[in-house]
Amino acid sequence: MSGCGCERECLRPVQEVLEQLLSRARRMTESEVVPLSAALGRVLAQPIASQVDVPPYANSAMDGYCLRLQDWQAGQPLPISQRIPAGVWPQPLEGGSAARIFTGAAMPAGADTVVMQEDCEERDGALYIKLDSLKQGQHIRAAGQDIRAGAELLPAGTRLGPAHLGVIASVGHAEVRVVQPLKAAILSTGDELVMPGQPLAPGKIYNSNGFTLIGLLQALGCEIRNYGIIADTPEATRAALLQAASECDLIFSSGGVSVGEEDHVKAQVEALGQLHIWKLAIKPGKPFAFGEVQGTPFLGLPGNPSSVLVTFCLLARPFLLRCLGVEQVYPLALRIRSALPAAKPGKRTEYLRVSVAQGADGRPEAVVAGNQSSGVLFSACQAQGLLVIPAGHALNPGDELDFIPLSEVFN
Repeated sequence: MSGCGCERECLRPVQEVLEQLLSRARRMTESEVVPLSAALGRVLAQPIASQVDVPPYANSAMDGYCLRLQDWQAGQPLPISQRIPAGVWPQPLEGGSAARIFTGAAMPAGADTVVMQEDCEERDGALYIKLDSLKQGQHIRAAGQDIRAGAELLPAGTRLGPAHLGVIASVGHAEVRVVQPLKAAILSTGDELVMPGQPLAPGKIYNSNGFTLIGLLQALGCEIRNYGIIADTPEATRAALLQAASECDLIFSSGGVSVGEEDHVKAQVEALGQLHIWKLAIKPGKPFAFGEVQGTPFLGLPGNPSSVLVTFCLLARPFLLRCLGVEQVYPLALRIRSALPAAKPGKRTEYLRVSVAQGADGRPEAVVAGNQSSGVLFSACQAQGLLVIPAGHALNPGDELDFIPLSEVFN
């Protein structure tokens, strides 16, 4: 795939590229069983069905007293026959009596109503209710009210969050079968790079992109193989790509996919496989590449730090999630009012790092978070999300635009 010299014709729209990426995602078929305590962020390989009703028995939703409604008359006391704390199985309720009961405690056989303690008074072992009327069944959580035994709760492809873990535990599962993690290779290109902790000679910079990628991939549960800094030669680039293709499920590189004389990654990917996508109508991140090296998917991210961050979150992350079997891979986008100054329309969809502030009318609005240069990463630490400026859109203060929270794409 070669350039045509016309940016307008050659640059691919972001949504079109994302759809092509997802269509080429090959789903992992291998799975493993892990303890529930180690399953956060993993993707279910098989559905989860409930082994029990939740709650497993009718229980009180309040601290108070339980009774059989037909035994009660307004203004008349009922003797208290037992005390039922949570975790203790009660005796059947004696006819014509009430029982002291606590939140979550099992309802005794025969009781059909709970009265909260604020509406009650206990004197000399008898219950006095301050109300003139009661409703049968009030303040009782029925067995199976939340979940029925045998019901399928979570389908395969669910990425497990904290609430999922709690639900799975509530139906009795101690282990889950999940998709095995992807093995992701990281190649950092550029003779100007040195590793943090090393002396910084003139003309050198520290390798930040490799660590950004490590963090982003770890958040998705990937097993990472970091091949370090690859020398800017065709031979070193070829050797690193071949090794990564033989050892990993997919390959990430940062830098080297542009058209400079020292950018060898693109040429070597084409020599060892094929390049399906190159150059996007996106800002930052135009020189994004996707292809294969001997059948192993290759994602070439730009060299500029903010471009790495944006293209990974918007393109690579959905691709990885789809490889793991997740269907809903698009990040959540909210509508927010822009407080940015007016700007002429651009040819590329732009993703600005912004924070959320309170406007003069009390409504939230997006404000620029630091320097927006593609070579500046610190503004991502100051930002709360990405504000989407569509290609061809003339920006004006007060515009309602899509806002993608960073919390949505950083986990």
